Amino acid sequence: MPTLRSAAVAFSLLPLGMGPALALVAPAASRAQPLPCNGTLLQLQVQQQDTTSVDRFRFNLGLEAEAPTKAAALDQLNARLAAVRKAVTPLALGKLTIPAPSTYRSGGGSAGPVREQASTSVAGEVSKANYNALIQAAGRLPGVTLRGFTAEAASGSAAQLQTRLLREALAEGQRQAQTTADALGLRRVQLLRIDQRGGGPIRPMPYAMAARKGFNPDEARQPEGSMILDLDYCLS
Repeated sequence: MPTLRSAAVAFSLLPLGMGPALALVAPAASRAQPLPCNGTLLQLQVQQQDTTSVDRFRFNLGLEAEAPTKAAALDQLNARLAAVRKAVTPLALGKLTIPAPSTYRSGGGSAGPVREQASTSVAGEVSKANYNALIQAAGRLPGVTLRGFTAEAASGSAAQLQTRLLREALAEGQRQAQTTADALGLRRVQLLRIDQRGGGPIRPMPYAMAARKGFNPDEARQPEGSMILDLDYCLS
């Protein structure tokens, strides 16, 4: 369930101005012909922000190996990768993403014997139910580091959140416009223009690993969504 909500409003008053069209304006949308405002033009910017529920996490595991030669380091890395696949694949949602390995040399001279390093990563998605099991399984394997998890919005909740934020932003704009009209002793509030400046994809929230806290997925920050509307009202 959502746990974070915020709203922000900015406004300006232009007395006896000409208001723009009554239209929902997208970046690529055409504008309608202007409508007159025989009163005071009120321009508002309303922002709503909230979180949505989580049903899965995007995980990223680092995998490293070290040996005296590059071939031996790569052989060790492949063996460790096979162990990671065996442990993680049954718990993951869909396919794993594993880039080609990289190698580099360390040591030599005063730094000690020359060693060859090989590394790669394993990324994928895991359900909330298997979150702890995946951490336990991967964390016990040699050469594996838990780089972090990213909370992903529950299926269908992103669209629902954007719809709700749009409605709340419009309601907040109407409330602010009515409050301003009342303060000016005016009775009529007419919405002239809606310019949607925000409302993109839900932003996933990175979640740094915190093994000391017991691998609790409910500690992760929930994905956030926002909605920004520029609204013009005619007050008369």
